[in-house]
Amino acid sequence: MFSTYKEEDVEILLKDITGLVEPQSTEEREKEIQSGRHYCEMLPIEYEPSEAYEKAFEDALERYSSITARAVASVARKIWKAKGKNAAVVSLARAGTPIGILIKRYIREKYGADIDHYTISIIRGRGIDKNALNYILSKHSGEDIQFVDGWTGKGAIQNELNKAMKDYPGVDPRLAVLSDPANITDICGTHDDFLIASSCLNSTVSGLLSRTFLRDDIIGPDDYHGAVFYKELKEKDVTYHFIESVQKKFIIDDQEDDTDINDDATALEEVRQIAEEFDVKDINLIKPSIGEATRVLLRRLPWKMLVQSLDDEEHLGHLYQLAREKGVEVVEYPLKHYRACGIIKSLADT
Repeated sequence: MFSTYKEEDVEILLKDITGLVEPQSTEEREKEIQSGRHYCEMLPIEYEPSEAYEKAFEDALERYSSITARAVASVARKIWKAKGKNAAVVSLARAGTPIGILIKRYIREKYGADIDHYTISIIRGRGIDKNALNYILSKHSGEDIQFVDGWTGKGAIQNELNKAMKDYPGVDPRLAVLSDPANITDICGTHDDFLIASSCLNSTVSGLLSRTFLRDDIIGPDDYHGAVFYKELKEKDVTYHFIESVQKKFIIDDQEDDTDINDDATALEEVRQIAEEFDVKDINLIKPSIGEATRVLLRRLPWKMLVQSLDDEEHLGHLYQLAREKGVEVVEYPLKHYRACGIIKSLADT
């Protein structure tokens, strides 16, 4: 396997494109994305975390491994209740992969069952990797598949799954996530926008894999979507440090779960309000949730960072560190569903 994941944890349905794609700077990619090129046709130069930021990750892991473990347990119990020992967890690369591993490990500890876990690519605007999904369906019934990701932002990936599964009527498109501030799924650990430490990093907490890639000159019609293996970052790899730190906090109990979808206004309405207030013409430039705001700082050109409270060092310390490193303004704003929201710089305005 071209990653640092263990074979017993996940089957990676991605094509190894290491050495085939020249990574581009954030500025180059942002210019091309905002000129209409799809982000999946390019790869960024991988951010190597500073020493201060690595400390922020460690701090986040220490603070939030227990709540992450409780969220994993909640989601895993719901999957088991719905699908039992035939469950096939299909995590969405790359952020979903360590979460899928944790769910698989919880089910093994609590129920003694070794369920199958795959990771595949889904790309906003391009859809799911049908070759990968067809492979999984050759081994499992559609009703046994459970898609897994880390968190929800605006709900774009859930919308992508809903569209894609129209071609697979036997497969439930609902996402299972640890944190659902977008308020779109009841298969979640919580609707709270809490910090999952893996969202603080890129490949170094994701088996040293890049984000997924799709371009016709490299990915053929029968290929899986692609990814690069950054083996040169092996010394900085904390994938299993994250997984095992959370796993140590598992409590194998019979606690009942109650995380129904809330009745209040949807997160998308809040995002539209932010767009109006800050005169952002393209809603895709607004990235709500701690996880998405972190991604904006790591791999896009951030304009502003909105936070529920400027004093929330506990939840947002890593964001403040990144914002300082990148010279990004942090603004207090009365967010309802989220603790943070990143706004990408519109190059049309510069």
